[in-house]
Amino acid sequence: MTKWMPRALTALALTGALAGCGGSQEAEVQGPACDRDCLIGLTKNYVASIETQNSEGVPFSDEAVIVENLHRIKAGEGLWADTTGPGTDFSVIVPDEQNQTAGWIGMVEREGKPTVVALRLKLDPKGSIVEAEHLYAEVGENQLAQMQTPRAGLVSDVPEGSRMDHDKLIETGASYYDALDDNDGTLMPFAADCERHENGMITAGANAGPGPNGVGEHPIARDCAGQLTSKVMTYITSIGNRRVFAADPQTGLVMGLSQFHHPMDFEPYEVTAEDGTKIMYSTDNQMKFEPFDLPAAHIFKVGADGKVHEIEAMGFRAPLDAPSGWEASDES
Repeated sequence: MTKWMPRALTALALTGALAGCGGSQEAEVQGPACDRDCLIGLTKNYVASIETQNSEGVPFSDEAVIVENLHRIKAGEGLWADTTGPGTDFSVIVPDEQNQTAGWIGMVEREGKPTVVALRLKLDPKGSIVEAEHLYAEVGENQLAQMQTPRAGLVSDVPEGSRMDHDKLIETGASYYDALDDNDGTLMPFAADCERHENGMITAGANAGPGPNGVGEHPIARDCAGQLTSKVMTYITSIGNRRVFAADPQTGLVMGLSQFHHPMDFEPYEVTAEDGTKIMYSTDNQMKFEPFDLPAAHIFKVGADGKVHEIEAMGFRAPLDAPSGWEASDES
């Protein structure tokens, strides 16, 4: 069970806690309906509602839309019905007072299995949730060690005099998708010690496993910038539905959602190994997968130096070019 919310939480307690995020008419004039602390509390309580399978106290707007793994659901369905208990102590919240949004990546137990979940919550001017988005994926046993508690950088504050402003954080987060799209690691300000985790797997950084980094005599660079510049990710044809929606100057965290498209019909392409050797990648010798999409969530930690030190990501496989769930035609 998460330490911040007792399992016996009732709908009445949820209602009372979440109602505090709704501002009066006077508050709406003076500032946002939900300040930073309110957004953090709202997110914790939302997660608790999933863990306790009780959505009754969540302050949804009458116009609220909820999308889970690309499909529209109603409150009480999806994770609310399938979650069988709390997860580990892994929990990272990205509150955004300016945008009136909040994001979260953490763990629950879904159908008895450890599951990583990402959330996006968007509030209306009254402090009610008008959009909620859930992404989830099962975490393999070999990756659970990385999903017990967050890395220190993800839950630490940036010194007040060194904090990046909100809009610059959003811009920095968006640069990750450009760096991937253009196979150019210089387009995001990666720190030398940057480490990327995906569903608990370490996929970039000094501790990364083989993954797409190459094996044998000519491995591909493992650092966050060098890996992208090697062009090893060229098989990702495009990145759609990009939404960098939350940034928190206090922690230097910025969060985005996207949908990676992998038609797996690419022509052979050249990859530069760490030692400078040129390697040809093709569907015959690399990435032997059927076409698929990867809806994903990323949290980036921008430190006092303005560079990205930690990336925490999760995603799940979906059919190629699957609808996002937000199209108007998907109304249920």
